[in-house]
Amino acid sequence: MSTNEKELHKPPFHDGHDKHERSADSPSPTISSPDSDEREHELVVDWDGPDDPQNPRNWSSKKKWGATTIISCFTFISPVSSSMIAPAMTHVAQQFGIHNTAIEAMSTSVFVLAYAFGPLFLGPLSEIFGRSRVVQCANIFYLVWNLACGFAQNTGQLIAFRFLAGLGGSAPLAIGGGVIGDLFSADERGQAIAIYSLAPLLGPVIGPIAGAWIAERTTWRWVFWSTTIADGLVQMLGLLFLKETYAPVLLERKAEQIKQNMDEEKANRTHVRTVFQTPDRHWKAIIGKALIRPFALFIYEPIIQVLGLYMAFVYGLLYLFITTIPSIFEGTYHERIGIAGINYLALGVGLTGASQTNARVMDKIYRHFKNKNGGVGRPEFRLPSVVPGTILLPVGLLITGWTAQNHTHWIFPDIVRLPFVGAGTILCFQSIQSYVIDTFTLHAASALAAVTFLRSLAGFGFPLFAPSMYKALGYGKGDTILAVFAFAIGCPAPWLLWFYGERIRKASRYARKA
Repeated sequence: MSTNEKELHKPPFHDGHDKHERSADSPSPTISSPDSDEREHELVVDWDGPDDPQNPRNWSSKKKWGATTIISCFTFISPVSSSMIAPAMTHVAQQFGIHNTAIEAMSTSVFVLAYAFGPLFLGPLSEIFGRSRVVQCANIFYLVWNLACGFAQNTGQLIAFRFLAGLGGSAPLAIGGGVIGDLFSADERGQAIAIYSLAPLLGPVIGPIAGAWIAERTTWRWVFWSTTIADGLVQMLGLLFLKETYAPVLLERKAEQIKQNMDEEKANRTHVRTVFQTPDRHWKAIIGKALIRPFALFIYEPIIQVLGLYMAFVYGLLYLFITTIPSIFEGTYHERIGIAGINYLALGVGLTGASQTNARVMDKIYRHFKNKNGGVGRPEFRLPSVVPGTILLPVGLLITGWTAQNHTHWIFPDIVRLPFVGAGTILCFQSIQSYVIDTFTLHAASALAAVTFLRSLAGFGFPLFAPSMYKALGYGKGDTILAVFAFAIGCPAPWLLWFYGERIRKASRYARKA
C-alpha cells in the first residue's frame, strides 16, 4: 500500500502521533486527480508536515502544561465532592432518619458508582465533538446537580442527585488520559500522567478535611454549596484556557476553514475532508464500537483483567479508608468531627509525596530501560514503580488495622498511612495507568474506560461492606484479610507482565504492535 493510501485508511480513533509515525514525504494536503473538470475534486487535509504548530504535539511547553493543569483541576474537583460528605453523614442520617449503615454508606459512595457508567458514553462523545467541549459541558451538568444536592429534602433525592452529579463529574476521568496522550510523546508522558493521576486520589482525601470542619461549624448543605462555588471557578478557567487537543476535531476545523476560503464555484466542485474522515467516523459507529470495546477488552485481554482487577482493589481500599477514618478517630479515639478530619492529611501527604517522587523518576526509568533495549521502548518499562507499591500497601493495611484495634496512640495509624498506604496507592495507580496507555495507545480511551468501570464499582462497593466487616471482625482481622488479598493479587502481577507482557501484547487483537 502506498504512503498516500495509508493516510486515507487511517482509523478514526487516532492518538495524535502523526509527527512520529508518518514518513517525511507524507502528502499534506492532497488533491485527487480527476479525469475531467466536471468531476468532483477531493482535498484531503492533514497537518502541514511534522512540525505543524497547530498539532498539539508541537505546542510550546507552557501551553501543554497549561492544558494539563486545567484538565487536572477538573479531575480534582469532582472527586472532592465524592467524599466530602463522608464526615457529615452522621448529621445527614439524623436529619433524614437513616438507620441502615448500608444506606448511609451508599449516600456517600453512589457518586463513585456513576463514575463506572459515565466514561462509557462521554469518552465516545469526546471523539466526535472534541475533548474540551465534552469535558466542559459535562462539568456544567455536574455543577447543576451538585448544587441540587444541597437542597435535597430526603434520602432518595440526595442519592439520585449525587448519582447524576457523578455522571457529569466522571468526564475528566474518561477524557483526561486522552488529553495527555494528545499532548505528550511516550518519552515525556510519565510526568504528565503522574500529575494528572494524582487528582482523582488526592481529591477524595482533601474533601473530607474541608467537609469535617464545614459539618462542625455550619450545616451539611454547605458541603455541596462550597464545592459548587469552587467548581464554578474551575469552569471559568476551563472556558478561558482549555483548548482543544484531539487531532481529528482540529483537522476538521482546519478543513472547514479551507472550505470557507474557497470561491463558491470551486467549493461546489471540491470535496474537502481530513485523513480521519472515513465512513467509520460517524457518531453511530464511534459510539457503538466504543460502548462494546471496553467490555471486549476486559473479556479478551489478560493485561486488562489482571491490572484492572488490581487497580479496582486499590481504588476500593482508598475509599474504604476514606469512609472508615471518621469511625476510627471519632469512635475509637473520641475526637471531635473537625479534629478527626485532620487525620486525612496523613493519607494526602503520602499520596502527594510519592506522586511527586514518582513523577521525577518514572520517565528516567523508562528512558534507562529503553536505551538498554536498543532505543526501543516497551510498556513494561513503566512497571518498576509498581513493585514497591504492591509491598507498601498491604504492609500499611496490616499495621493500620492492628494499631487501631489495640487502641495505640492516635499518631501511629496516621504515621502508617503516610509512607505505606498513601505511597503504595499512588505508585500502583500511576504505573498501571501509564502501562495501560502505552499498551493500548490506539484504544487507550476504551482501555481506560474498562479499568475505570471496574475501579469505580469497587469504590462504590467497598464502603458498603466495610462497616459490617469491621463490626464482625474488628479492624485488625478485617485489614489482615484485605492485606492477604493485596499480596496475592498485586505482588505477582508486575513480575508476570515484565517477563511475559510482550508475548501477551503480540497475541492481542487490541494492543499496539511493535
